[in-house]
Amino acid sequence: MNKTSLIFRHEFLNTVRRTGFIVMTLIVPLIALLGIGVYHVVSGISKPVEEAEKIGYVDEAGGFDQFTSQGNITLVPFQTPDEANNALVSNDIKEYFVIPPDYISTGVVSRYTMQKELYPPPATMTAINTFLLKNLLAGQLPASTAARIEAPLNLVTVTLTATGEVAPEQGGFGNFVFPGVFSLLLVLAIIFSSTYLLQGLGEEKENRLIEILLSSVSTRQLLTGKVLGIGVAGLVQVVVWVASTPLLLNLASSSIGGFISTIQLPAHFLILGIIYFVLGYLLFAVISASIGAISPTSREGQQIVAIFTLPAISPLWFMSLLMMFPNNPAWIGLTIFPLTAPVAVMIRMGVTGIPAWQLATSIAVLAICIVGVLLITIRVFRIYLLMYGKRPGLGKVLSMVLKG
Repeated sequence: MNKTSLIFRHEFLNTVRRTGFIVMTLIVPLIALLGIGVYHVVSGISKPVEEAEKIGYVDEAGGFDQFTSQGNITLVPFQTPDEANNALVSNDIKEYFVIPPDYISTGVVSRYTMQKELYPPPATMTAINTFLLKNLLAGQLPASTAARIEAPLNLVTVTLTATGEVAPEQGGFGNFVFPGVFSLLLVLAIIFSSTYLLQGLGEEKENRLIEILLSSVSTRQLLTGKVLGIGVAGLVQVVVWVASTPLLLNLASSSIGGFISTIQLPAHFLILGIIYFVLGYLLFAVISASIGAISPTSREGQQIVAIFTLPAISPLWFMSLLMMFPNNPAWIGLTIFPLTAPVAVMIRMGVTGIPAWQLATSIAVLAICIVGVLLITIRVFRIYLLMYGKRPGLGKVLSMVLKG
């Protein structure tokens, strides 16, 4: 056990002293501070006054002659399309649109511009839409009713508990920010930590230092010390990020306010975050150790381990779908599948409540996979760690492992 402690201490200190580890640990809070500072600088600079725009229109339907001022956009009436076209060519107006006689029945409005564009600017669309709507409602309904037709919905959603009481955690996009950012940092910490383990094994194998180590310690002691030492270093990295987040959020909320002040931390998030970091790291660490044992060089091992790290990142690719369908069977599968579970659980927590059975199943599957892969890794270590030259094929590795 003493030898395991020595290896643990060496790996931990060697990892936390790496330049890449220090930079990665500090760069996240520093980038956040830089973002807050940039916001202050930008917000301190007075915004330029928006230039007023003129948009022409031809009213062939009749009755569209009010509400021609829409923010910084002024709607200029013309008698015929030719007049509006001449004004456009002369740069007196930016564009124009024609309201045809059958507009009430068809709703079709033709817009003319000299700018090539993929889609009309939102400000222009809003101005034209509001102009048409206000003129249609003018004199037909009371002002309050017309205003409600223009903005018919201001939806407020209240989440209740199983007992029918108002839940303390109300969700919303602000509730998703922290889990979304943390899931990205979590997968980076897991990948970097397991990569350090793979690099260390590869370097020790290439310079034959591993032979000296195995003459003094057992394979189990070597593997345990390395995995725990680098894992604790990665956990320190995560703790630094999590500890700095409330301070950064408070600073951003007091200086920026608005949306930042709505960001909430989901219940039990920190506990589950630590659990899934530990389990996720252990899984990727033992996989990396196996790959490091059979790879002749650390570079080749990193190429192979990328096959396993891509699934870990995959939930981040479909976050927009997660927001719309958080309880889809596909996301439940990603929550339980061991390689995707750490990230999938974190980002799902910010969107919806995860049933206890899914969390229990996910953690149990992760733990079982860790134990199974660990047993395989110990055998692979014993068989292939001191072998040099060409990497054995998958079939040969499985054959040797099954033979014991």
